[in-house]
Amino acid sequence: MIEKNSDNDNPSKVHRDFLREQIDCDLSSGAIETVVTRFPPEPNGFLHIGHAKSIQINFGIAQEYRGKCNLRFDDTNPSKEEKQFIEAIKRDVEWLGFLWNGEVKYTSDHFEYLFELACHLITSNNAFVDDSSADEIRNSRGTLTEPGKQSPYRDRTVEENLDLFKRMRAGEFKDGTRVLRAKIDMTSGNINLRDPVLYRIMHTSHPRTIDKWCIYPTYDFAHGQIDAVEGITHSLCTLEFSDHRPLYEWLVHKLPLPSQPKQYEFSRLNISHTVLSKRRLTSLVKGKHVSGWDDPRMPTIAGLRRRGVPPEAIRNFINNLSISKTEGMVEHAMLDHAIRENLNKHALRRMGVLRPLKVIIENYPQDKIEKVEVSNHPANPEIGSRMVSFGREIWIEQDDFLEDPPRKFFRLGLGREVRLRGAYLITCKEIKKTSDGQIVELRCSYDPDSRGGNAPDGRKVRGTLHWVSSNNSVDTEVRLYEPLFKTDKPKMGEDFLEELNPNSCKTLKLCKIEKAVFDSSHNDPAIQLERLGYFCIDKDSTADLPILNRTIALRDSWTKINK
Repeated sequence: MIEKNSDNDNPSKVHRDFLREQIDCDLSSGAIETVVTRFPPEPNGFLHIGHAKSIQINFGIAQEYRGKCNLRFDDTNPSKEEKQFIEAIKRDVEWLGFLWNGEVKYTSDHFEYLFELACHLITSNNAFVDDSSADEIRNSRGTLTEPGKQSPYRDRTVEENLDLFKRMRAGEFKDGTRVLRAKIDMTSGNINLRDPVLYRIMHTSHPRTIDKWCIYPTYDFAHGQIDAVEGITHSLCTLEFSDHRPLYEWLVHKLPLPSQPKQYEFSRLNISHTVLSKRRLTSLVKGKHVSGWDDPRMPTIAGLRRRGVPPEAIRNFINNLSISKTEGMVEHAMLDHAIRENLNKHALRRMGVLRPLKVIIENYPQDKIEKVEVSNHPANPEIGSRMVSFGREIWIEQDDFLEDPPRKFFRLGLGREVRLRGAYLITCKEIKKTSDGQIVELRCSYDPDSRGGNAPDGRKVRGTLHWVSSNNSVDTEVRLYEPLFKTDKPKMGEDFLEELNPNSCKTLKLCKIEKAVFDSSHNDPAIQLERLGYFCIDKDSTADLPILNRTIALRDSWTKINK
């Protein structure tokens, strides 16, 4: 079983593309019998939504063709890898709705085998140990228009290279003093074929093998060989690896491998107003520009989950993207649309007031509390309704009142009548202000014959407000999120931090939220606060300090404001 939850996905939306055409050809020709793909992240950070595209392609194709998809960690660089990242990646893949084939796999499970393959390259005179420094190797690589220069150590004998490589493994040499390089072609037009590094010395503890190894293979060396060991039929990766494919194929053909995997590339996901570079996301976390990898403003899977985004929304968003070899930019509004579309169908409706203004209904009995019925989802009556407390003192939004409203302002004003959602019609009679003129309280009257919000004499009331009563509200901290960057295409260099949106998170204190939002019995990750947006309870919320994150507003006003 590849996918464990696809209730809200539409299989009919799966588009035909060049990857599926290639697989169809391989199956019909008999080149393969079963499709086997893999998702091979490096555990040096949390997954982001760009990885979600790769996950959905690899797992989705395997599911579609009744094949298998492995989850394999490319744990070949212990200086940047941590166990917390391994656990986070597994959690994210499962949360997205996918199950991997068999046990989780690790490149480190095959370190001994990779070492033997490297020795095979040496004995076949296809690899050599180089004493050049990293700068010397870099400077000798040449450019796109100039060929590289051969290392002075390239002509070492097979015996000397094998001896040095084994001594590298034994820990005789310091970091950076020697590397193992493939012996290919320093004049190649593809710089990746100019004697690339295959192994380097790193006296660094590994999350799994601890101190057993002090030399580690590069991704370029390990990738294809582990694909072959696992019987991967289609190594599907993003477009930046296309220039590495000739090296992938060179190694596959030079080594005695159990199978001959092939690599195919597709365009990666780029979304406006964000960055999907793990290096830059790491910079945001380490520089404390965000609260962590799961900050709700981050484009990480964990950040999206904490913000209340449903996994089905992410899958549907990716299903609607084309799979091609052309890089492009996807507007953030497309992701927002997928989120709204999903939440609009499934999120329970509740009421809350973010910027509260007190309303006293003077002709309502002081000690009376009654229950009014409110729908949980107007478009889905089968979800039912709930009873909400109504009393003399309620809260409405500050923006829903103007002392001197214009003609087309259909909310509350002095002398104006409005409908309270599911309750009564009220009319504002008096305004209470502070000494500096700030409105702090409205004195209103209600029509006792208008229960349910309908006037008994048929008079038309155009405005309908959401509200909460003082006895049925919880003082709550609410966090409103906007895109992390001000510009649609953040800069590529280190100065990308200059384009951070200073208003990406606004915190509102003492918001008045309906108690039913915090009812643990419904177990819904997100709810709609009517007229305000979709929200979820933050993981740091407590009984003493409830916290809501806004998942998304009801409509996209931020993009229009910031154009």
